[in-house]
Amino acid sequence: MVVGYHVIFSAYGFWLPNDPRGSWSDFVGAWDLFLAGGKATKTDETRSVAHRSHDRSRRLAAKAELANPAVKFNGIQARAIGNGFSEYVAKSGLSVWACSILPEHVHLVTGRFRFKIEHVVIQLKGAATEKLLEAGLHPFRHLVAPEQRPPKCWSRGEWSVFLEEPADITRSIRYVEENPVKDGKPRQSWSFVTPYQPV
Repeated sequence: MVVGYHVIFSAYGFWLPNDPRGSWSDFVGAWDLFLAGGKATKTDETRSVAHRSHDRSRRLAAKAELANPAVKFNGIQARAIGNGFSEYVAKSGLSVWACSILPEHVHLVTGRFRFKIEHVVIQLKGAATEKLLEAGLHPFRHLVAPEQRPPKCWSRGEWSVFLEEPADITRSIRYVEENPVKDGKPRQSWSFVTPYQPV
């Protein structure tokens, strides 16, 4: 039985639906992106495919066709995103056992919830976006007039691993906590993250 999730979702432009290493997407919605990089490369892998060898030039050619520049959140933006997550967790009661907010993607380990994990991710993205907008930190705020809503700064969808055993959860928590360190950044500590306590 599923008791938790390791979920990853990315900033706009980080992992394209036709990434040659594989993606979680069923289709490519933008014609120019399809022409540059081909059809969606959906994979059912449950481990990261980030280090898989691939045609880097093909991946970069597809990225060049994005409507807006790929998003890279800075530290201040990451804090605003964390504030959005914190607000959502407080209102919803979602258990979050690990979180890393990186420049191009987010890792979370959460408990099972009353909503599907896909719906939870949509709500987390929305809460984070509201905080970015409130703080004037949205990466695409310069593209629109002040009263208009900017383009989305998150990619569609998420990649989620269903966790069925306490060992799966503790392994995923360790992975998420160490993820910033692998990227040369300090470990992260978020007020909405609570210790995992196996039942």
